[in-house]
Amino acid sequence: MSKKFDLGGVVVATTLPFTEDASAPAGLAVDYDKFAEHCNFLIENGCRGVGPNGSLGEYSSLTDEERRKVIQVAVEAVGGRGIVVAGVHGVGWHQAVQWAEYAKEDGADGVLCLPPTIYRANRDEVIEHYTKVNEVGLPMMLYNNPLDTKVDLTPDIIAELSKLENVVAVKEFSTDIRRVMDIQDACDIDVVAGADDLLFESLVAGAVGWFAGYPNVFPKESAEICELVYAGKIDEARDLYRELRPVFYWDSETEFVQAIKLSQDVAGNTFGGKTRPPRGPLSAAQVEAVTRDTKRALDYIASR
Repeated sequence: MSKKFDLGGVVVATTLPFTEDASAPAGLAVDYDKFAEHCNFLIENGCRGVGPNGSLGEYSSLTDEERRKVIQVAVEAVGGRGIVVAGVHGVGWHQAVQWAEYAKEDGADGVLCLPPTIYRANRDEVIEHYTKVNEVGLPMMLYNNPLDTKVDLTPDIIAELSKLENVVAVKEFSTDIRRVMDIQDACDIDVVAGADDLLFESLVAGAVGWFAGYPNVFPKESAEICELVYAGKIDEARDLYRELRPVFYWDSETEFVQAIKLSQDVAGNTFGGKTRPPRGPLSAAQVEAVTRDTKRALDYIASR
């Protein structure tokens, strides 16, 4: 498997729409038609691809049948116009491998993989986890999110994992901007921005692309920020980023899924809606704040 895998631009960690259905888990059924429309919307508005079944896609709240069908729908909706990077997160490597095998069978272009979830794995267990997923044969993006997993993929661990044949990149969400260059100094691997509110800084530091949350709401403008940086138009990129950054902050909050879905509904270009447990509704104060920040961004975009 070649290590060449174009991750430039914006790959969107997609939200997942639900519709009320008393017979479905928590009374909410996956709305696959709306999800397909959303994937198409993102590709048509300049995104490089979609990343279904991440945390933002509420993968851990889905049944196995739902989780697999989400990938199938994404692959069909994108239709070769971009890439589909499927989340294959699992508590153990045997589960992550199974999801990676399904993703391969169903036509995904690559996988995004956290270290073992729930369990705080040690270094050897982390290495084994990724070694097993590597054997499936799809290009793999490591996902470093020590805030949620309590496992930090430090540059030295990433350097060791980069020797695996199919490891092509790391989604970096430690929120330590120094990590971009630290990882590049440690090994030859693509670093992809993971925190929306560190996007500009990460790109300037050398990140090749963005695995993103808020482009669910602002795909065109998000892709534009990346393209401006790639073209060396740093001042223009910074000016646009500065206006969107207040709402981007919500991507790093505990309630980021609810916030981004609310922003979708405020923007009105796609459907956000409710979340499944364990995620509950935002507080009144959070609703007010997210709405305010979203409208600020929308007002700026309309004024351009």
